[in-house]
Amino acid sequence: MADHNIPQAISNLLVEMKLLGRAHTSKQRTSVPRYRHAAPSAPWPWMDFDVDKSAVEPSSDRRSSDDWSNYPQNLFGNWTKDQVERSEMLTRCSHSQSCLIYNVEMGDDGLFDKNAGEKPTAVTAESTQAFWNELQQPRPEGIRIRAFFVDNLSLNVLKMLGTTFNIEPFFFSSSTNRIPSRYQEDAKAGVGDHITVILPFVCVMRETGTRPGSIPHDDSADALQKATRERLEINTQASLKLTHDTLLEDLLAIHMVRGKDSSTIISYHPISHLKETSANRLRSLVERTGDSVYWSKLFKKFEDPTFVFFAILWYALYAWDEAFEVLYQHIIELESRVLGTNDVVLTQELHKLQAYLLHYKQLLRDFHKSVEFVKKTPNPAVPDDDGEHNSARHLKREVDNLLSEIDRLESQRTMQSDRLDNVMRLAFATVNIEDSRAMKRVSYLTMIFLPASLIAGVFGMNVVEINSGSHETLVHYVEATITLTALTVWLVVAFQTESSFWPKGSPRWRRLAWPIFFVATPYLRHRRAPQRDEQWV
Repeated sequence: MADHNIPQAISNLLVEMKLLGRAHTSKQRTSVPRYRHAAPSAPWPWMDFDVDKSAVEPSSDRRSSDDWSNYPQNLFGNWTKDQVERSEMLTRCSHSQSCLIYNVEMGDDGLFDKNAGEKPTAVTAESTQAFWNELQQPRPEGIRIRAFFVDNLSLNVLKMLGTTFNIEPFFFSSSTNRIPSRYQEDAKAGVGDHITVILPFVCVMRETGTRPGSIPHDDSADALQKATRERLEINTQASLKLTHDTLLEDLLAIHMVRGKDSSTIISYHPISHLKETSANRLRSLVERTGDSVYWSKLFKKFEDPTFVFFAILWYALYAWDEAFEVLYQHIIELESRVLGTNDVVLTQELHKLQAYLLHYKQLLRDFHKSVEFVKKTPNPAVPDDDGEHNSARHLKREVDNLLSEIDRLESQRTMQSDRLDNVMRLAFATVNIEDSRAMKRVSYLTMIFLPASLIAGVFGMNVVEINSGSHETLVHYVEATITLTALTVWLVVAFQTESSFWPKGSPRWRRLAWPIFFVATPYLRHRRAPQRDEQWV
């Protein structure tokens, strides 16, 4: 592939990403996964029973240099034109018709060829046929795995990869729509199979020089109202903005063709202006597994290419672990602010985080299922061996290690969720205490006016000043009201559990005698003051 196409492809890719950035709002959404369209086991892919009446053409096994342009109908006749359009796997491809493909090759000796991935392959509209011809070339001997990490997947590259490796369209449709899925197809003993894992996960996105604060640090009324309006909707499919970072839902979309002599891995990376995992980054991480002493021994000892496929899943665990670390620091900051204020915005933020943690619970469950799928789907091309070179037994051991780490992540998520519940209870308790104080002040006012209301009801305002036939006077009303009010105040204060009128822990007689001590205390202080002055003199 000509090297002069690479700068042009990179330029086109950057332009398209900028256009996408303008088209999206600050609230990034991903569509709700439609799980019924996730795997080939579903007999009606992307069908609408009310309007879909397209005829299904029988599938064909023909292969020629022109067949790829008709993918997927050239291989999968049950995918009609309407269904393909509804899945959006073709319409969401790059419109610039250029993409970058990073290659990784592992030899039969278990070592990665670092030279294979130094330069990406740029596929533009002019070089489409050249890339197709390159795909049709026989693979050299001695290559155990060849991986394609595709950035900015174009329409033509999708069709060529799908036709060359006989890929079920579910891989592209599930990747495009971010539907968690895992399945095996076309399994043949001693020959090989196809396995697919579509795994959404959460990673940390850091932007230099920005501070996407979700907690307002401005105490003005306008800032609080603006923050409140922004939190009226809780969309767990969008990115979660924290105090200093943003948690972004990323995607691992991997398809592997496991064969007896050589295998192929295809990694799909969606078009996005966000800082999701790029094809080049994932390629470099896969190559770096060969630098690990532990993993390099596995690659050399076992010929099963599933170990490389499985190693890629560890990337999701690293991303999850970092995300929970950042989220934990954010929760600590929320706790410290809740202790000092009863701001309603903080309560809304707590509910928002709790909703995201519930969503993360589902994502972690999908992660667990994907790893279990690898464990329960041995490579049919690898013969069984009861000795120490039994790759299936060692792969299960590695899978169990990753499953234990996923369980740790779930425990960490549960701990943070419980901690949020505790903070929310604290926030509500603080609000209730403030409300109780307000009601206490109201009760004091009621205590003042209640005796007067009672006496007015008893006397019925039948005083001689108003009703000449009455035997009561206004003086009697005032005397009775003051007496009953004083009695009410005395009893209320005496029977309170805590009061400033008597020391804490005072006996009942001391509390009943509080008016005497209240009046006598200033007098005693006044008499002691001259005595202290004389001592100083």
